[in-house]
Amino acid sequence: MASQDWFDKDFYAVLGVPKTVSEAELKKTYRKLARQYHPDSNPGDAAAEAKFKEISEANSVLSDPELRKEYDQIRAMGSGARFQAGGPQGGGFEDVFGGLFNQGGRTQSSASFEDLLGGMFGGAGGFGSASGGYRGTGGPSKGRDVSANTTLDFVTAIRGETIKLQPQGGKPINVKIPEGVTDGQKIRLKGKGEPSPDGGAPGDLVLTVAVRKHPVFERDGQNLRVIVPVTFTEATLGATIEVPTLGGEPVKLRVAPGTPSGRILRVKGRGVTSAKGEGDLLAEVQVAVPAHLTADALKHLEAFAKAMPKENPREELLEKARADH
Repeated sequence: MASQDWFDKDFYAVLGVPKTVSEAELKKTYRKLARQYHPDSNPGDAAAEAKFKEISEANSVLSDPELRKEYDQIRAMGSGARFQAGGPQGGGFEDVFGGLFNQGGRTQSSASFEDLLGGMFGGAGGFGSASGGYRGTGGPSKGRDVSANTTLDFVTAIRGETIKLQPQGGKPINVKIPEGVTDGQKIRLKGKGEPSPDGGAPGDLVLTVAVRKHPVFERDGQNLRVIVPVTFTEATLGATIEVPTLGGEPVKLRVAPGTPSGRILRVKGRGVTSAKGEGDLLAEVQVAVPAHLTADALKHLEAFAKAMPKENPREELLEKARADH
């Protein structure tokens, strides 16, 4: 979509490519710049947002063969005569297009810039659309973005998979959920929003993800946490126990003698894998106190208590509390 500001905008310079750039190289360059300056990658950065809009406008023109041809024609014409008063040749806009603007020595104010240039370039693809009408100024408008929500189970969010989404009033689409998405994360699906009203690029679908809780595992950044009960004797004497993993076989871990509640046993590489890296599985030991004892067990436990040296494990806690008074 041609615009009079094309005379002053060098889209090739904006993207940092030569005028002979191929379609493939143009696409590669645009994608790199779009990732660098996208608002999602630069939250709150007004300069990056402005740059993103600038390179998007440049790409929307240069990636369209017809628009690129029109743009090159306009730029070539503009390099020979500037359309502003007091230009390099000393002639203004009306000096260059005097014959078109003047009738009987009077300026035709009813003739618009687009009408005039449309007459020069129209017919064989100039400023007119395929139906012969003018497309408007500023390039084709992008379709509106659409917001949607989806709820994933815990395993799907961690492992990632392709799901089918049914937008309201639209066709079902397949969405690839990346590994390691978090609760509340937004996923932008390019081109899955509303179509453009004037032939431009479609909008995006912005998908907000909610993740259900898991009955066993809890996410802690890139790590997974699980609470593992152990018996009093296992914690006291030491033992080898089995610990569950997410979606896999249990792993065996060694509980050292004298292990207290709250100690963390780490399993490398069995946490969350995502673009940020790979996490671990953190197994937190919780000593389980028996709720019921047989008479024989109670007798042995009492004998054990008598054999233990007299000590108060709360003494240090009480001393610290007294120090605050």
